[in-house]
Amino acid sequence: MRRFALIGWPIGHSFSGRYFSEKFLREGITDARYDLLPLEDISGLPALLAEYPDLCGLNVTIPHKKAVVPFLDELSETARETGAVNCIRIRNGMLTGFNTDVTGFDNSLTGFFSQPVPNTLDPEALVLGTGGAAAAVACVLRKRGIPFRFVSRTPKGGDEIAYNSLRDMRPFLIVNTTPLGTWPDVEKMPPVPESVFHQGQMVYDLVYNPAETLLLRSAKFHGAKTVNGLEMLHLQAEAAWEIWND
Repeated sequence: MRRFALIGWPIGHSFSGRYFSEKFLREGITDARYDLLPLEDISGLPALLAEYPDLCGLNVTIPHKKAVVPFLDELSETARETGAVNCIRIRNGMLTGFNTDVTGFDNSLTGFFSQPVPNTLDPEALVLGTGGAAAAVACVLRKRGIPFRFVSRTPKGGDEIAYNSLRDMRPFLIVNTTPLGTWPDVEKMPPVPESVFHQGQMVYDLVYNPAETLLLRSAKFHGAKTVNGLEMLHLQAEAAWEIWND
């Protein structure tokens, strides 16, 4: 039996286990299982691997997507570019890191970016957060030639700005890569001023549980098109499955 799993902290909200269990049942895959393995500190990864020697692949979620990199033997080109890993292939004792968030986010945007940007909005994007998921989003935006800035509670300068500087901005795209609003803390959201939401813009929240976060409800009230992270979850999971079975 091949074992695959998700590591992160916390992971009780994750749909990954359900997604793979349903996939295995639907596709008649009987030689694999998928577990949720909470890992509070990434330093515990070697012990976890020793405890589960049948592991063939891992998904990695918050807060370990960047911190896991030093524990790996090899990185894919995209993982090196982003400095973040959300998928690990374990083969012959070697740990190879990949970033399937890039694939999932890129493919989920295709329909939206086939539409022209309203001329009432600025042709730039805001990425809320600066963690591993933000690195994947930034990689996709660079690939598509879209200017963007990171938004942080503690900006370090350069392309990072503070939330209180957003009031007069009119970005055509806002992407939340923070976990704020994730179940069970569903009444939380990044401290985005209401004035930043506009008719015709797109607000993409990588959170998918709940299906509509407080951030998305607020943006929708002001006429924005909203998308949650469920499709991205499915797309990155399928990309991970292909890597594990390559």
